[in-house]
Amino acid sequence: MKNIFAALATLFRWIGKFLSTTRNILGNLLFLLVMVIIFTAFFFEKKPPIIHNAALILSLSGNIVEEKHIANPISELLSGLSQTKQTPAETLLQDVLDAINHAATDSQIKCILLNLHDLGTVGLDQMQTIGEALNQFKKSGKKVIAAEDYYQQKAYYLASFASEIYLNPMGGVDLHGFGSYHLFFREALEKLRVNYHVFRVGTYKSAVEPILRDSMSEEVKGQMQGLLTSLWSIFTADITRQRSLPADAIDQYANNIPAKLAASEGSTARLALNSKLVDGLKSREEIRDYLTKQTAAVPDQGFSQVSLNEYLRTITPSYQPPLVASVNTIGIIIAEGMILDGEQPVGSIGGDTLAAVIRKARLNPAIKAVVLRINSGGGSAFASEIIRQEILELKKSNKPLVVSMGSTAASGGYWIAANADEIWASTATITGSIGIFAAIPTFENSLASLGIHSDGIGTTELASGLDVSRPLAPSLEQAVQMTLDHGYQQFLSLIAKGRNMNMEKVETVAEGRVFHGKEAQQLGLVDKIGTLADAIESAAKMAKITEYSASYIEKPQTLLNEILELFKGEITAALLHQTMSQPLARQMIHLTAPLREILLFNDPAGLYAHSLIQGASLLEP
Repeated sequence: MKNIFAALATLFRWIGKFLSTTRNILGNLLFLLVMVIIFTAFFFEKKPPIIHNAALILSLSGNIVEEKHIANPISELLSGLSQTKQTPAETLLQDVLDAINHAATDSQIKCILLNLHDLGTVGLDQMQTIGEALNQFKKSGKKVIAAEDYYQQKAYYLASFASEIYLNPMGGVDLHGFGSYHLFFREALEKLRVNYHVFRVGTYKSAVEPILRDSMSEEVKGQMQGLLTSLWSIFTADITRQRSLPADAIDQYANNIPAKLAASEGSTARLALNSKLVDGLKSREEIRDYLTKQTAAVPDQGFSQVSLNEYLRTITPSYQPPLVASVNTIGIIIAEGMILDGEQPVGSIGGDTLAAVIRKARLNPAIKAVVLRINSGGGSAFASEIIRQEILELKKSNKPLVVSMGSTAASGGYWIAANADEIWASTATITGSIGIFAAIPTFENSLASLGIHSDGIGTTELASGLDVSRPLAPSLEQAVQMTLDHGYQQFLSLIAKGRNMNMEKVETVAEGRVFHGKEAQQLGLVDKIGTLADAIESAAKMAKITEYSASYIEKPQTLLNEILELFKGEITAALLHQTMSQPLARQMIHLTAPLREILLFNDPAGLYAHSLIQGASLLEP
C-alpha cells in the first residue's frame, strides 16, 4: 500500500513540475511576444501616405478628448496586420483641428468627408470649435460633405457645418433636446441598510442627491431647467444659422414628430428632407459615385481618400514640444477628468501629478507663461488645494497663468481656476458649482442583518475613527460639519481674492449654482469668451512676447504604469465588446456615473468640491 501511495505522490510531483515548467515557458514566451509587439509598434515607423486629389475622411471616432490616454501599440499593430477595422476609443480634439486647418491649404485635398458614425462623448464647446474650423475650411472653396445612414443629435450638429448633407433613404435625423437624468440610490441603500452620512454646503449642490433622494430636488430642477434651456438655445441657433432655417425650426421638428412623420408617410428620411435638415437622400453606392466625381478615381477603392490618422502623419501637429527648445515658450497643461488625491494617470487629475507639472513649468526658464486647459467637474477638495498652492508659486515667479475652460470647469475645477490671471471659457462651458460636501458610508446595520457585530473599547471617543463597521461618533459628525463649513468659507475666500470680488458678491453665485460661460462672464467668474488658441495668444501678450512657440507640458509616466494601462484598456474594451452593444455600454456608464464617481473619491479629509453636471453628458441620448 505504501508503495502505491509513494508512486502516486511521485506521479503528482512530476505532473506538478511539468505544469509549472510549462506555465513558466508559456509565460516567458507570451512576455517576449508582447515586448516584440511593443518594440515594433514604437520603433517601426510607417511611411506617410501618398495623397493625390483625395477626400480627407474626418472620422470623429470615440470620445473627443483634450488629452489622450496612453496609446495602445498592441491593438494598433494587430489591427494593421489583420487589416480589420478598429474604432479608436478616443480622438484628440487638437488633431482634428490640425487636420482641418492643414487640409484647407493642401492642394491634394479636394474635400472633407465627415464620418460621424462612431462619435462618442463630446462637449458642445468642442463641437463649436470643430464647426468653426470647418467654416474656415469652406472659405478655401472646398466642400465639406456629410453622408450618414443615420444622424444622432450630436452628429447632426457637426453635420450642420457641412456644405452638403446627405442621408440614407432608410435613415433619419434624431433631434430630441437636452435632458439631465440620473439614477437615485436612496431606497436601494436603505434596503441594503447602508448608512450614508452626508454633509454639504449649498442648496444647489446636487452631487450627493443620488444617495440622499429618490428624485431630483426642486431647487436643482429649477437651475437645471434654466441651464438646459440656455444650452439648447445655443445648440439650435447654431444649426439653424448654418442651415439657413427659421429660428424655431428645430423645436418644431422635435415637438411635432408624429404629425410631421404622418405627412412624410412614416419615412424618417423623407421627414428630414422635407424639414430641410438634409440636402438629399443617397444610398451608400450613390455617395461613393458622387465622391468619385469630387476626387480622383482609384481602382478597387472607388475614390481617392486618406483617413484622419494617415493624414496626421503628413503634418506637423500643433503645440508639440519642438526638437530644439524655444527660449520663448507658452506651456500648455491639460487638466481633464475627476480631481483625485495623489498621483493619477491620464484621464484623471491627480493633485500631486498636476502640481508636479505646474512646478516643472515654473522651474523651466524657457517657459514664459502657462495656459491651463481645464475640463473637469471637480473632485477632491484637498487635491484641488494642492494644485492651487502650486499655482500661487507659479504666479510668484511672475509667469502669467491663463485658464482656458473646456466643456466643464466646475466646483473643484473652478477652485483651481480662481487664482489665474485671466479665465477664458466658451459660451457652452458649464462652470461655477461653488460648494463642498462630505459623504461617509457606514455598514453597521448591513452587517447586523447578517449577524455580524462590531464591539471593543478605545481611549477616546474618536478611537474607532472611520471604522465603517461602526456608526460615526457624534463628536466626529460635529467635527466633519465644522471642517466642511471652514472649507466652504475657504472656497469663497479664495474666489473673492483671486477674482477681486467682495464676499457678498461671491456668496450670490455660490451654494452650488452652475452657469454657462456667457452667464459666468456677466457674473465675473469668467473674463473672456474664446478658444484655447485665444487663451494662448492672451498669455503671450501678458508675457510681453511677440515671437513664441506653444507646446504641451506632458505628465510624467513610468514604463510600468504605461504597460499596465495598455492591458487594462485591452481587457476593458474586450469585456464591453463581448458583453453588450456600444450604445448600451455608453448608457450604463452615463446612468451609473454619480455612484461610480462617489466610490472613486479619495480625499484624505473626505471633503469634495464636485459637480454632478458635466457638459458633455448633456449631449448624450
